[in-house]
Amino acid sequence: TDGPAGSNNDLDLMEEIDLAAKLAKISKMNPLALGAKDVVAMATIDGARALHMETEIGSLEAGKKADLVLIRLSEPNAVPMYDIYAQIAYSLKSSDVEDVVIGGRVVMRDWKLLTVDEPAVIEKARQYGAAVKKSLGME
Repeated sequence: TDGPAGSNNDLDLMEEIDLAAKLAKISKMNPLALGAKDVVAMATIDGARALHMETEIGSLEAGKKADLVLIRLSEPNAVPMYDIYAQIAYSLKSSDVEDVVIGGRVVMRDWKLLTVDEPAVIEKARQYGAAVKKSLGME
């Protein structure tokens, strides 16, 4: 996602996919306004297209970078499975993402980040948060 300002402060792409589909339906007063397959495409190939990178990323095709996520489908929110796109758009959560591969490199395995010192990043974020609060006179 693009960061806290545009992502409802939680950086959860799965939640944003769900929200985009539902907001389109409400704003158009049409339950068919933005279908599950279309909203998943928005998060994948259409996102790549917006960056002018659709020939490199955004779909699994020969010659493109191998970016993918493996999602556990055994949690209660993942069953029953009737339509994979509807499941991604409305039922699955970021916590269901088990493994992540970016450019052919495994960066998360079994819910553990392999390329980031997560406790150090969290501590640094707390430090930045304290500095921002101080600058705003919110201590």
